[in-house]
Amino acid sequence: MPGVTPKAGGGPRRVRLAISRIDPWSVMKLAFLLSVAIAIMTVVATVVFWSVIDSLGVFDKIQTFVTDAIGEETNFNVMQYVEFERVVSLSTLVAICNVVLLTALATIMTFLYNITAALVGGVHMTLTDD
Repeated sequence: MPGVTPKAGGGPRRVRLAISRIDPWSVMKLAFLLSVAIAIMTVVATVVFWSVIDSLGVFDKIQTFVTDAIGEETNFNVMQYVEFERVVSLSTLVAICNVVLLTALATIMTFLYNITAALVGGVHMTLTDD
Protein backbone atom coordinates (compact mmCIF):
# COMPACT_ATOMS: atom_id res chain seq x y z
CA MET A 1 0.00 0.00 0.00
CA PRO A 2 1.38 3.42 -0.84
CA GLY A 3 1.80 5.66 2.17
CA VAL A 4 1.64 2.75 4.67
CA THR A 5 4.71 2.30 6.83
CA PRO A 6 4.57 -0.99 8.78
CA LYS A 7 6.40 -1.00 12.09
CA ALA A 8 8.86 -3.75 12.93
CA GLY A 9 7.58 -6.37 15.35
CA GLY A 10 3.94 -6.24 14.29
CA GLY A 11 3.18 -2.92 16.00
CA PRO A 12 0.53 -0.48 14.91
CA ARG A 13 0.60 0.67 11.33
CA ARG A 14 1.14 4.33 10.52
CA VAL A 15 -0.53 5.91 7.52
CA ARG A 16 0.36 9.36 6.24
CA LEU A 17 -2.63 11.00 4.56
CA ALA A 18 -3.44 14.40 3.10
CA ILE A 19 -6.83 16.09 3.20
CA SER A 20 -6.77 17.55 -0.28
CA ARG A 21 -10.49 18.24 -0.79
CA ILE A 22 -13.56 18.70 1.39
CA ASP A 23 -17.07 18.30 0.01
CA PRO A 24 -18.85 21.68 0.38
CA TRP A 25 -22.31 20.09 0.44
CA SER A 26 -21.51 17.90 3.45
CA VAL A 27 -19.89 20.84 5.26
CA MET A 28 -22.97 22.96 4.58
CA LYS A 29 -25.31 20.28 5.98
CA LEU A 30 -23.18 19.76 9.06
CA ALA A 31 -22.73 23.49 9.66
CA PHE A 32 -26.48 24.04 9.32
CA LEU A 33 -27.31 21.33 11.87
CA LEU A 34 -24.69 22.55 14.33
CA SER A 35 -25.79 26.16 13.98
CA VAL A 36 -29.43 25.16 14.55
CA ALA A 37 -28.34 23.43 17.75
CA ILE A 38 -26.46 26.56 18.79
CA ALA A 39 -29.53 28.66 17.97
CA ILE A 40 -31.76 26.50 20.17
CA MET A 41 -29.22 26.74 22.99
CA THR A 42 -29.11 30.52 22.57
CA VAL A 43 -32.87 30.93 22.89
CA VAL A 44 -33.11 28.52 25.84
CA ALA A 45 -30.20 30.24 27.61
CA THR A 46 -31.86 33.61 27.08
CA VAL A 47 -35.14 32.36 28.57
CA VAL A 48 -33.36 30.87 31.59
CA PHE A 49 -31.20 33.96 32.12
CA TRP A 50 -34.18 36.34 31.88
CA SER A 51 -36.21 34.19 34.28
CA VAL A 52 -33.39 34.11 36.84
CA ILE A 53 -32.81 37.86 36.60
CA ASP A 54 -36.54 38.53 36.94
CA SER A 55 -36.97 36.19 39.90
CA LEU A 56 -34.06 37.90 41.67
CA GLY A 57 -35.87 41.22 41.34
CA VAL A 58 -33.15 42.91 39.32
CA PHE A 59 -35.63 44.68 37.05
CA ASP A 60 -37.54 46.09 40.03
CA LYS A 61 -34.29 47.37 41.56
CA ILE A 62 -33.31 48.99 38.26
CA GLN A 63 -36.75 50.61 38.03
CA THR A 64 -36.38 51.95 41.58
CA PHE A 65 -32.92 53.31 40.79
CA VAL A 66 -34.10 55.00 37.59
CA THR A 67 -37.12 56.52 39.38
CA ASP A 68 -34.86 57.84 42.16
CA ALA A 69 -32.36 59.23 39.64
CA ILE A 70 -34.78 60.83 37.19
CA GLY A 71 -37.73 61.58 39.43
CA GLU A 72 -41.33 60.57 39.81
CA GLU A 73 -42.65 62.94 37.12
CA THR A 74 -41.27 60.86 34.25
CA ASN A 75 -43.15 57.78 33.08
CA PHE A 76 -40.09 55.70 32.29
CA ASN A 77 -40.68 51.97 32.70
CA VAL A 78 -37.71 49.60 32.42
CA MET A 79 -39.93 46.57 31.84
CA GLN A 80 -41.23 48.21 28.69
CA TYR A 81 -37.78 47.64 27.15
CA VAL A 82 -36.85 44.28 28.69
CA GLU A 83 -40.18 42.48 28.76
CA PHE A 84 -40.01 38.72 28.24
CA GLU A 85 -41.58 38.59 24.77
CA ARG A 86 -39.30 41.32 23.45
CA VAL A 87 -36.12 39.70 24.78
CA VAL A 88 -37.06 36.24 23.48
CA SER A 89 -37.99 37.70 20.08
CA LEU A 90 -34.65 39.47 19.84
CA SER A 91 -32.85 36.30 20.89
CA THR A 92 -34.70 34.30 18.23
CA LEU A 93 -33.85 36.88 15.58
CA VAL A 94 -30.16 36.78 16.53
CA ALA A 95 -30.25 32.97 16.49
CA ILE A 96 -31.76 32.88 12.99
CA CYS A 97 -29.16 35.34 11.71
CA ASN A 98 -26.43 33.18 13.26
CA VAL A 99 -27.78 30.07 11.52
CA VAL A 100 -27.63 31.79 8.14
CA LEU A 101 -24.24 33.39 8.73
CA LEU A 102 -22.52 30.32 10.21
CA THR A 103 -23.81 28.05 7.45
CA ALA A 104 -22.70 30.46 4.74
CA LEU A 105 -19.35 31.13 6.37
CA ALA A 106 -18.54 27.43 6.78
CA THR A 107 -19.44 26.74 3.15
CA ILE A 108 -17.36 29.66 1.88
CA MET A 109 -14.43 28.54 4.02
CA THR A 110 -14.72 25.07 2.49
CA PHE A 111 -14.40 26.51 -1.02
CA LEU A 112 -11.42 28.59 0.10
CA TYR A 113 -9.79 25.52 1.66
CA ASN A 114 -10.29 23.53 -1.55
CA ILE A 115 -8.68 26.29 -3.61
CA THR A 116 -5.76 26.59 -1.19
CA ALA A 117 -5.34 22.81 -0.92
CA ALA A 118 -5.15 22.57 -4.70
CA LEU A 119 -2.20 24.97 -4.59
CA VAL A 120 -0.26 23.64 -1.60
CA GLY A 121 -1.42 20.03 -1.28
CA GLY A 122 -3.75 20.18 1.71
CA VAL A 123 -3.28 19.26 5.34
CA HIS A 124 -1.02 16.27 5.97
CA MET A 125 -1.63 13.95 8.91
CA THR A 126 -0.42 10.63 10.22
CA LEU A 127 -2.93 8.03 11.42
CA THR A 128 -2.14 4.93 13.45
CA ASP A 129 -4.21 1.87 14.31
CA ASP A 130 -3.38 1.28 17.97
